[in-house]
Amino acid sequence: MNPVSLRLLNQQLAAPQFSDPAEVVDYLGALQAQEYRLMRWGVAMRTRKPSAEAFGQAYDDGRIIRLHLMRGTWQLVSAADYWPLLGLCGTKALSVIKGWMSSNKISIPDDEARRIGDILAQTAADRGSVTKEDFVEALAAKGIVMDDHRLSYHIRFAELSGTLCNGNLLPYKATYALTAHKVGPSCPTDRDETLAMLTSKYFRSRQPATLEDYMWWSGLNMRDCRRGIEMLGGYLHRVTWGGREFYLTDDCRTRGLRHGSYLFLPPYDEYLIGYKSRDIVLEPQHSHMAHNNSGNFKPIIALDGVVCGNWAPFSEECRAEFFLGDHDPAAPLKEWTRYRNFLRTY
Repeated sequence: MNPVSLRLLNQQLAAPQFSDPAEVVDYLGALQAQEYRLMRWGVAMRTRKPSAEAFGQAYDDGRIIRLHLMRGTWQLVSAADYWPLLGLCGTKALSVIKGWMSSNKISIPDDEARRIGDILAQTAADRGSVTKEDFVEALAAKGIVMDDHRLSYHIRFAELSGTLCNGNLLPYKATYALTAHKVGPSCPTDRDETLAMLTSKYFRSRQPATLEDYMWWSGLNMRDCRRGIEMLGGYLHRVTWGGREFYLTDDCRTRGLRHGSYLFLPPYDEYLIGYKSRDIVLEPQHSHMAHNNSGNFKPIIALDGVVCGNWAPFSEECRAEFFLGDHDPAAPLKEWTRYRNFLRTY
């Protein structure tokens, strides 16, 4: 087993199978979307022909949804998976957020949460797609002033209650809309079916991966993760590699990799953040070049799947700096051109 090659293929980073960005999001189950400007490249680079316009259309149409979900962090999910995943992961995400509030000595009483939540929902209903500044203005009109940090928690409460999700795509600012308008009304979901679905999508798109990887990524407890694996039966099988037990699916992609290929990956990309242990593609002595201990991730370069450098997404020219191996300065230009062509479709 070559785990690096398998991850490239099954994450759609090599020989991508999809043309529609929404199909990529649906296939992966959920993608980290911490960096608003670069989340679109993280999706588009997994399509046959990366297009910012295609991503924006899917986002504005409500086929790709952005909200705080797994681990209390920003995620992209498909519209079809929105309500099931909110039901499965929302309670744990809310617990995580309340833990952050406690550590920051912030307390929001239930009556305040209801009152502010109603104002946020009404503002989104009246204006359609709103920014945080619009919320500040609406609150000020009612004589309410609060700091940005506190308002952010209120917005997260509204997301996890299923009231708010993303609005339309802007170049630099996140927007919010009523979920009922963007996705549609809530629908009953079966928890076991959702758990099996999420487990299947995770291992199909991140394989080979471990139980611990899945627990880290999903934010679910070990009992749920084990149950998800058990429900898939023979679809998953175990393989031991490097002293660790990995799971592979029956339909694991194994062909299509071209060697000598560079990838310019955005910060917080699933190629790293989708796993608890990242040493398969990132040498531990270089981990600080990709992320710090506070959970901040950097733009990275991978050659044949091995993380070897950093790049500057907002530069006008290709700025690639390598910390592993010897590289021809011209070699990454093909990937840089692919990224710049993507930007031109904004």
